[in-house]
Amino acid sequence: MTDHGRHLGLAQLSLLGTAPSGLVTIAAEAGFDFIGARVRPVTGSERPYDLQPGSPLLKETLQRMADTGVTVRDIEFLLMDGSEQRDAWLRMMEAGQALGASTLTVACSDPDPRRFADNLARMTEDGRSFGILPTLEPISYQAVRSIPDAAAFARQAGCAVVVDALHLNRFGGTLEQLETVRDLVPLLQLCDGPARAPEDREGLVAESRSERGVPGDGGFDLPALVAAFPDDQPVSVEAPSDRRVAELGALGWARTLKAAADAVLAAARQLQEAGAE
Repeated sequence: MTDHGRHLGLAQLSLLGTAPSGLVTIAAEAGFDFIGARVRPVTGSERPYDLQPGSPLLKETLQRMADTGVTVRDIEFLLMDGSEQRDAWLRMMEAGQALGASTLTVACSDPDPRRFADNLARMTEDGRSFGILPTLEPISYQAVRSIPDAAAFARQAGCAVVVDALHLNRFGGTLEQLETVRDLVPLLQLCDGPARAPEDREGLVAESRSERGVPGDGGFDLPALVAAFPDDQPVSVEAPSDRRVAELGALGWARTLKAAADAVLAAARQLQEAGAE
């Protein structure tokens, strides 16, 4: 934690090709406090990371965590599509518990709201045994794509909501909406991008998964977003960029993101202090 007073993390998506054990080491060298770990691949092209209890990768990751002091706060990612996915989320929760994580990020592509609500409640109940709280992320190109909708589902299920700067801007979320969900949000995710959104779903997906901007370098008002939450709100940087990682290397990209995020968080603290005067 630096002088902006917040714990700062590095999301797995920022360096998706780096195994969680390596991500811990890079995060420590770049000055981050925690990471998010992807314990289940989202697409068929992703490299899977076996972090189940007893796996060699889990053992290595835990050792690097012990050596560096970097923790795992959140695990990801389950897209809830209406199919029977309980075995998948139970395995994710087993891995998350072993890593010491407290939240599991999910999103919704299920066109049936009632079925999704039932499944989210079931998952939340299962999570209590593992100390894992599902966190619903509203995503601009999925079925749940707004702060009010995500909050309604989360309150009904008894779980939480993740606020991602990219999707917040792409679906037109407002600071007024955020004020109504502050009690539901365990984590903010930072990145930047142009104020103008991609024109179609394909563009939104490509931007989200592989080419986001460095915090503070785009058209998003990130200091205002961060300042809308308490000054001890944990923040994670989720900014994948295939191009910049190729240019700078994994550690160079992580250091770039850390410096940029520190500047955003310092600006947010100034806003909060000015508002308190």
